[in-house]
Amino acid sequence: MTPLFRKLLGMNWFVVTVTATLLAFGVYSINAATAFLTGENITSKWYDQILWIGIGTIIYFASSLIDYRWIKWAALPAYIVSIILLLSTNTILSGAKSWITIGGFTFQPSQISIVSGILLLSVIFGELPKRVPIFKHSLLKILLAAPTVGLPCLIILNETDFGSAMAWSVVFMVSLVIGKVLLRYVIVIIECGLIIVPIFYFFGLKDYQKERIETWLNMLYENPVDEQGAAWVPKHNMIAIGSAGYLGKMHQDDSIATSQPNSSVNAHDNTLSLVTEMGFVPSNVSINDFIFVTIAERHGFRGAAVLIGLYSILLILLLLICYSARDMTGRMLIGGFIGLLFYHVFMNIGMCVLLVPITGIPLPFISYGGTFLLMMMFMLGLCQSVWIHRGDES
Repeated sequence: MTPLFRKLLGMNWFVVTVTATLLAFGVYSINAATAFLTGENITSKWYDQILWIGIGTIIYFASSLIDYRWIKWAALPAYIVSIILLLSTNTILSGAKSWITIGGFTFQPSQISIVSGILLLSVIFGELPKRVPIFKHSLLKILLAAPTVGLPCLIILNETDFGSAMAWSVVFMVSLVIGKVLLRYVIVIIECGLIIVPIFYFFGLKDYQKERIETWLNMLYENPVDEQGAAWVPKHNMIAIGSAGYLGKMHQDDSIATSQPNSSVNAHDNTLSLVTEMGFVPSNVSINDFIFVTIAERHGFRGAAVLIGLYSILLILLLLICYSARDMTGRMLIGGFIGLLFYHVFMNIGMCVLLVPITGIPLPFISYGGTFLLMMMFMLGLCQSVWIHRGDES
């Protein structure tokens, strides 16, 4: 048996199965969200997503089968390149100048930067202390990690991409916990963050960002809101999700058509009453930021629970892999990815059900998008590499 084939057999196939299920669920949901629309640009998105999945699968298996310790050489160059890309954004989408367009191809460098940041944090907390023992001190770790996180975070905030910037804070805090930074330093950092939050709210946020937060708070407390303005999207999100029931509208329509076979209103006509299909949730975000609304409206509480259950299983499996890692570098890689994955799932679903204000955060493995999907597949492949090489000598 060749070493490569042995590695392939040694992969965590439970992770592969859950990931494949999420990817298939995503393609199905994108197709369902665009099937009723006209125009090749939007209706072909599900096909484009399959192509991205194909590329992502190659990246996934390549990063899985190669020993993850190569990152100690590539982390810093990748981080520097990502900073250059962040400073080179030239395209405005959804109100944020956080995209780069080259030859008709558009991608978001913030997704690349946070992945490279996780790699560099893994080297700072995992590899550096082994080679320079003085960096085992918690304060020195923080002094290196803080600017590593702070620089790209400030650049992304300047691009007004608040949602992507906040992902850095989650990754940073997870790194401190897994990196064995003393608790007193973590508490001080949390306290400083709580002091900065109100200052940042009044002096750092744009007016439309403040409006989103104020609208969210008013809707939570059932205060009057501008339903034709800032509250338009969250209001119709809640209508779509709340009206779906346990089975979802697609299954309700099938039940109506079955119970009333002679009715002049068929199942297809009934599906036209879906909020997402009537255009109250814009088609360009119904396959991306608000794809959970599309899923919940069509498949109800049952479908949403299955989706959340799949994410829960994946997170638990990643925690088990993190526990079995052979060194701190592997644990930092997986810990950073767990923080990033949890943040995206919580924020995306949370903004759809009014747990948090609306931010432009995609749903991992489900939302349409090339850059984000490839980066997630790459990081998941590194997690597999940690599992495959857990028994090797450090």
